Amino acid sequence: MSEEKNSEVGGYHAKVALSLLVLVYIFNFVDRQILSILAEDIKADLGISNSDIGFLFGTAFGVFYSVVGIPMGKLADSWNRKNLISIGLAFWSFMTFLSGTAKSFLSLSIYRFGVGIGESSATPSAYSLLSDYFSPKVRATVLSIYSSGLYIGAGIGLFLGGAILDTWNSWYPDHTQAPFGLKGWQAAFMGVGLPGILLSIITFTFIKEPVRGLSEGLVTEQSKEPFKDTFKEFIGLTPISLLGNKDSLKSLGINFIIASVIFILCFSLYKLTGDFLQWVAWGIGTYLVCTWIQSLSKRDIVAFTLMFRSKAIIYSFISFPCIPFVGYAYSAFTPSFYINYHGMTALEIGTLIGLITAIGSFIGVIGGGYFGDKLRDKYVGGRLYVIFVGGILITTLGCLGMIYSESKNMSLLFNFIYHIGSSVYVGCAATTVTNLVLPRMRAMAGAFFILTLSMIGLALGPYTLGRISDLFEYQGYAAGDAMQTSMALILFILLIPSVTLFLAVKHLKDDEESVSERARALGEII
Repeated sequence: MSEEKNSEVGGYHAKVALSLLVLVYIFNFVDRQILSILAEDIKADLGISNSDIGFLFGTAFGVFYSVVGIPMGKLADSWNRKNLISIGLAFWSFMTFLSGTAKSFLSLSIYRFGVGIGESSATPSAYSLLSDYFSPKVRATVLSIYSSGLYIGAGIGLFLGGAILDTWNSWYPDHTQAPFGLKGWQAAFMGVGLPGILLSIITFTFIKEPVRGLSEGLVTEQSKEPFKDTFKEFIGLTPISLLGNKDSLKSLGINFIIASVIFILCFSLYKLTGDFLQWVAWGIGTYLVCTWIQSLSKRDIVAFTLMFRSKAIIYSFISFPCIPFVGYAYSAFTPSFYINYHGMTALEIGTLIGLITAIGSFIGVIGGGYFGDKLRDKYVGGRLYVIFVGGILITTLGCLGMIYSESKNMSLLFNFIYHIGSSVYVGCAATTVTNLVLPRMRAMAGAFFILTLSMIGLALGPYTLGRISDLFEYQGYAAGDAMQTSMALILFILLIPSVTLFLAVKHLKDDEESVSERARALGEII
């Protein structure tokens, strides 16, 4: 088979890339999810609270993942994407391994920062690469197949974490007799970190870089200075990027107001909760994101206009993070819920919940992409309708059934239903975003999409659930009852996308059809 044949849309190289990228995403979420099954042991060993676990699972990872993801998206739009994916995979796997050496809350936080930085390179690059390898007609299905790695990895992470934890603790009840004095949770981090380094070599060797814009015939030349462009994107996260324009003083004044509002908000939340690292990290991340958006309007007016002056994409960016707000919160604390409420062991949870997570979410994400593509042929808002049914209605039903079923088996059944519903949105959401921008900015738009999921869903969801459960425990609730009530309360956030999804549908057709026209009006050469 010739190189040309291999490289065509949907061809051999496309299928190889998709297969390997699914594996990369599996490792991505193994490294993320494993913390949840280790949470009770980490809490006991390091003397930390549920809100601290929420910070480690969500904010410590999510803020750096989100912020660094923006320049990583730019690098993916201008450099070799398979190289970026391979380097990022090796780095975050090494950080996961180092998490097993942590001796304090602070050191574990630093390693989680590193995991977030490494993983920020993967999904924007993958979205961009797969969008070039596969036609728009099957894009939601393809991105859903890719995204299935998220849930398979989460399931495997629970299983491996539970298996390693229980096995290690049974072998070495006195950890001082264990190799290097490692405790079970430390061994688990090390055990899942090392294989990712090997996979990075495989991806570097076997993934081929496609022509940018290949699938739509909008071939885009690769940047001659990709790292210079990426550095500019890093600078774009700071107020320095606002200098040198005729309205610099006005821009800096607006930036100062933004910084002041964020500072007052985060300082107030710190005084209210006492969680210094949570609100410092989230505040810095939020400020950098706001500054980047402000600077983008000066550096790339076309990208800024398509991403932030489209009502369809704005309503989408409001809607989509609410679903993973619940999803990430439940991912972080479902093991603790079953340990404290149903008396299950880590190995039982890793096996049963891991299997439920992998199978249920795989069905949901693949089914969501498939039905999203089918409905999109009939209705312009077809993909968003699928998100509403799965991400809101089925998710809410599954969550309530899971947490309020007295029977463990019924709870597990509703957990399965919840995982189907909560994973439906992934491929449909990503496709909605990529269809509203030009090929040259898909990775950056994908990075911002992931950023909204992370800064709102990941950085706030687990922490909020952990903080609420801590408050109930302080009031005398049993650990299981506190977790149950907290898990129910955070479902109210799904009221937001119940409205904003339909507002996005209202504007979707016009905004999709006018992408090229609006870009040309601003000087884009297409």
